[in-house]
Amino acid sequence: MDGIQNLIEKIKEGIQEKKGKNIVIADLTNIEDTICNYFIICQGNSPSQVSAIVESIREFARKGANCKPFSIDGLRNAEWVAMDYADVLVHVFLPEARAFYNLEHLWADAKLTQIPDLD
Repeated sequence: MDGIQNLIEKIKEGIQEKKGKNIVIADLTNIEDTICNYFIICQGNSPSQVSAIVESIREFARKGANCKPFSIDGLRNAEWVAMDYADVLVHVFLPEARAFYNLEHLWADAKLTQIPDLD
């Protein structure tokens, strides 16, 4: 498994560890002029769950893939937190913010992989 795939797997595990829902992995590698190769989108039900998911992702990525995010934005109100891992951007939303921004629709030509919820 290459570095990016391993990082994606660890991010997914970090989300699942805190019961993040509706995980979608958008593969942008075949789309020209994108800011990254993958988007990972998920949601938590409350600002505190969103924050917990972000911390869990950070921990799993650091321990399992030896990666730290270049930046994390949005933690103050935790409605939409973006984590920048260079080739992978992670978006952790509250459900209403996710519906409003609808990133999956923006990247509709990307290859989208839905990860089933664990429970």
